[in-house]
Amino acid sequence: QVQLVESGGGLVLPGGSLRLSCTASENIYSFTVMGWYRQAPEKERELVATIGGGSTYYANSVKGRFTISRDNGKDTINLQMNSLKPEDTAVYYCSGKTYQRGRLTDFWGQGTQVTVSS
Repeated sequence: QVQLVESGGGLVLPGGSLRLSCTASENIYSFTVMGWYRQAPEKERELVATIGGGSTYYANSVKGRFTISRDNGKDTINLQMNSLKPEDTAVYYCSGKTYQRGRLTDFWGQGTQVTVSS
């Protein structure tokens, strides 16, 4: 079973920075795309950023502030979050798509809490 484990969340002041990491139990070369979602209380899950297929994607709300990257040797993707705002407060989830028994399947981490507050 593929497992994704997030780390790096915490409490920061507005304007601060955090770096989230997601480590996969599989070689991340096997993932067609990986990314980060977030969900704030009583809000819908929101796609934050993806990396795969030689490209990256960012939600408009985080463009210019967040950077997604990968370290293939460590089977890890990262999300560098700068200039954090209170509205960035959410549980952040790592996600990836990979083939399992011939079927492209979504996998999710358990989430890491990011709180931006003064």
